[in-house]
Amino acid sequence: MECGELPPRMSDSDANRHLQSVADTLVRMVDPDLFAWLGRAKAPSKKELFRAATVVADRLCGAVASPIVRNAQERRQLDAIGGWLDRRDYKRMGDGATLARMRPGDYAFRMNLPARHGDSGTTVNIPMDVVVMRKGQNAGGLPLLLEAKSAGDYANVNKRRKEEAAKNNQLRAAYGDQVRLVLFLCGYFDSGYLGYEAAEDIDWVWEHRIDDLSEFGL
Repeated sequence: MECGELPPRMSDSDANRHLQSVADTLVRMVDPDLFAWLGRAKAPSKKELFRAATVVADRLCGAVASPIVRNAQERRQLDAIGGWLDRRDYKRMGDGATLARMRPGDYAFRMNLPARHGDSGTTVNIPMDVVVMRKGQNAGGLPLLLEAKSAGDYANVNKRRKEEAAKNNQLRAAYGDQVRLVLFLCGYFDSGYLGYEAAEDIDWVWEHRIDDLSEFGL
């Protein structure tokens, strides 16, 4: 259908039934303020069509661009953390690094840590952006866990603020209350977000104050 064609082996009655279902869904989801001519006898004006097309194009561009920008920001944040650790003689482990193989002075990006999922007790892998085994600690001890977070507006972060708390609870269920999860923040994080994370015993470091990482024993 994306190419303007219907499945060749589908009967006309089945095709019409499925197309009607698609149309019904679109009618329920459409923005009546944006497509103001729907439900009226008068055809849309050129101005209305232009406005609707412009807004839809803007929303589509935002939906496509947002994850691209977010991923680029995350890579930049990880590069900043890695450079900061390298300057302090920490050693980065390559792909496939595991917690059991880490020694004091090692760090790794995008490591999966096994943890418990809710009340079911099943084991799941929790992806962590940065895992750092601090110098001077005993081999086999718990590392410092860092999550890179960036935001271009306040609304999005307050929708997602429970994600870190859920991850922290899962990690503590698996490794104990000594687990230390720290957020590495860049962008729009307001007092509501920060207060929620603080209440969950989650700390943070601002990217423009990266040297504050040293306060966590690095």
